[in-house]
Amino acid sequence: MNQLTSFMHQLCDAAQVETLSKFRTNSTIDNKLDLEPGGSFDPVTEGDKNAEKVIRALINKKFPEHGILGEEFGDENLDAEKVWIIDPIDGTRAFISGIPVWGTLIGLAVNGTAEYGIMHQPFTGERYYSDGNTSWYLGPGVNAPAPIKTRKCLSMSDAVLLTTSPKIFAPDEDPAYERVENAVKLARYGCDCYAYCMLAAGQVDLVVEAGLNAYDIAALIPIIIDAGGFVTDWQGKPVNLMDIGKGQILAAGSAEIHQQAIALLNR
Repeated sequence: MNQLTSFMHQLCDAAQVETLSKFRTNSTIDNKLDLEPGGSFDPVTEGDKNAEKVIRALINKKFPEHGILGEEFGDENLDAEKVWIIDPIDGTRAFISGIPVWGTLIGLAVNGTAEYGIMHQPFTGERYYSDGNTSWYLGPGVNAPAPIKTRKCLSMSDAVLLTTSPKIFAPDEDPAYERVENAVKLARYGCDCYAYCMLAAGQVDLVVEAGLNAYDIAALIPIIIDAGGFVTDWQGKPVNLMDIGKGQILAAGSAEIHQQAIALLNR
């Protein structure tokens, strides 16, 4: 492994201590939106906060000149050439429900472009990551990192689609998303960051989401692209991590499915 890839694994090892110790323990859950009962719910746990603190401390110690963008504790030195983009628990709703499709996301952007990324699911022991050139799987079933590739589905009628929830879409986005879902063979919900890794590993063909932030997707972009896939906004443009807009993300395993989904989203 190169130095940066090795360091990403070190960060995941440290974060795992904080996340796993809180998983399925019914630990304290706060609502970041702090609204009245019946309002919106955006949970955060001690695991989220403690894991990000540990990750930040290690980055600041090893690479003090690098920037950091994290979900729980804001930004540091975003003008730096290299910026680490962190989501300590992507899928906190799954985390507090005891469902192991959450993950720790750590990405590294170089001059604004996501170049390296890792998704670690510590309960299952799986890691999906990009070393800047190739995407890899490390976990149950392999004795050493194994390269992964997207599958080359050619038709929407044969495609499998994942999204976290159809409720994440705004009213004006619903019709576009429904056109895509109605065109595919199978749609499944509730996978958060795990969905994108299944795409990179060739298990599914499409992920369509909206309302994402940079820390939700930065680590996953290189994993998918270096596995042969595509990640853009709904118009087919590259994702701008520093100005992600509505956070509309389209990930596809093949050029054919990517173009067909774009056409449906923009009909």
